[in-house]
Amino acid sequence: MLRKLMPKTDDFFNDFDAQCAMTVEGTRMLHALLSDYRDVANRVQAIEEIELKGDEVTHTAVNRLHKEFITPFDRTQIHSLLSRIDDVLDFAHAAAARLLYYEIQTGLPDAAELARLLVMCAEKVQEVVALLRLIKQPEQILAGCKAIKQLETQADEVLRAAMGRLFKSGVDPVTLIKWKEIYDLIETATDKCLDVADVIEGVVLEHS
Repeated sequence: MLRKLMPKTDDFFNDFDAQCAMTVEGTRMLHALLSDYRDVANRVQAIEEIELKGDEVTHTAVNRLHKEFITPFDRTQIHSLLSRIDDVLDFAHAAAARLLYYEIQTGLPDAAELARLLVMCAEKVQEVVALLRLIKQPEQILAGCKAIKQLETQADEVLRAAMGRLFKSGVDPVTLIKWKEIYDLIETATDKCLDVADVIEGVVLEHS
């Protein structure tokens, strides 16, 4: 059914793929920074540049959405998918920016672990989004969505444990507040990956 509705152009799918590629790159850069905490200003700047490129792709795709007569699936779903993918990178960048703004001096293992799970979520999103191009194997797409949900649940568990350790660590209240916000931003980025999966599930279930 969905293949009959496909436009001749692959532009939207190219946009999705470009968004996902930059999202994966940005989350990997965040994880690398938190795992090897040095040269913070330059590395945060690099993440910001990736985020700006992602915004450009999203802006171009949204403009295309307003102009194209035929779209691969429902316009609302396309807009939601573009927005949710963009959100993942936005929150990853926000977490990175806080490291610089708050003058965080050293990384924490729990932050690196949250970022690692975010990378895994972003990579799985990239994989599942790529499968939308032909949607020949809906079972594989839905399995990928399930994997994203499992990773997001794992990130929730890591966040809870990390917050427990943070409160028990004896750090001063200001530092605690700073790290709590950074943890929350990284975990929210994994939540946005789950939002992507929810949109994709809707597309697959409606059209496959």
